[in-house]
Amino acid sequence: MKKGLVLAFGELFLKSPNVQKIFKKKLIENLKNFLKREHFNFRLYFSRERIFVETEQLKKAERIVAKVFGIAWFAPGFFFEKEGFKKIFDFILKNYAFWIKEKETFALRLKRGEEIKEERTMIIDEIAKNIKRKVDLEKPNKEIFIEARKEGWYLYFKKKRGAGGLPVSSGGKVLTLISGGIDSPVASYLMAKRGAENIWLHFHSFPLVSNKSIEKVKKMANNFLQYQPELKVYFFPFGKIQMAIKAKVFPQKRILLYRRIMFKIGQEIAQKENCYALVTGESLGQVSSQTLPNLQIIEKAVFLPVLRPLISLDKEEIIKLAKKIGTYKISIQKQEDCCTLFVPKHATAQGNLKEIENIEKRLDLKKLITLAKKETEILKIKNF
Repeated sequence: MKKGLVLAFGELFLKSPNVQKIFKKKLIENLKNFLKREHFNFRLYFSRERIFVETEQLKKAERIVAKVFGIAWFAPGFFFEKEGFKKIFDFILKNYAFWIKEKETFALRLKRGEEIKEERTMIIDEIAKNIKRKVDLEKPNKEIFIEARKEGWYLYFKKKRGAGGLPVSSGGKVLTLISGGIDSPVASYLMAKRGAENIWLHFHSFPLVSNKSIEKVKKMANNFLQYQPELKVYFFPFGKIQMAIKAKVFPQKRILLYRRIMFKIGQEIAQKENCYALVTGESLGQVSSQTLPNLQIIEKAVFLPVLRPLISLDKEEIIKLAKKIGTYKISIQKQEDCCTLFVPKHATAQGNLKEIENIEKRLDLKKLITLAKKETEILKIKNF
């Protein structure tokens, strides 16, 4: 008998058998990496429908498992590997009094694989009649879950919700534009939940302003290792490019130009990193650059898909998610980012694409962008 956590796969079972194998392999790889980071003893057992984490440090394991994408639910319990009904029957009879108090009711919940020789009714009847507690199938005080499968028998009591989603990096890579604010880390988290591996790109204006935004993004990156086993971050110096735009462009047009150039630079890095899309923390109508006309103008600067996981969320919903994932307190730390120094007070809410494209041609920023690329720093961090 082994003690630990029973883990259930999420929506992996909607995939074809071959895709399931790939996704399960990635999930197990991620799980191992997250558990190894905490430096405690564990062992994994996995089968077609379940993973079992054998460990004595349940609380620590639960804290880690709860954040691993691809797991629908988990439960503290026991695994009787390659052992039959007699073993689990004896174990329940010896211990049920510790789980169910005298005046409490209980219910047995059984899942039985076709390969199990014991009949379903026999299993339930034999166990239930020897538990000296009242049965209540509708609203029991305690539930005993039993799963009889080819690889062994699982016994557990209370299911806890997992992170859901799909295993990180099972869906390819995306390049996420990270500002240091509240929104973009949340967008990155939601993409990770859908199986995408994030690479981050942060535009900064150091040394024209302080390096606070750079330090914030580094803190966020370390926090993000709770959800993605490793992360690459590009720190792109954008100040000189913004100064060139500020010197030649009317204030109302600048933000659209900044964003378009950021997207173009992002697309180039994304192609280098074999990313399938760009990701932003934009929310419809939140600021002038995020109106539908301006989103269209900005997006036309690139051919890669631009994914906006927060597009329909309001600020309160985004803040709630930021607090949940642990980035909110980092995000609200004061900074001078690459926009606050150069963004006008009143940017246009509806730009003109041809006008913006003509301004871009006149600016000729190739030399500045090339120089900035050479000064770009790359940080690689891992949680194992």
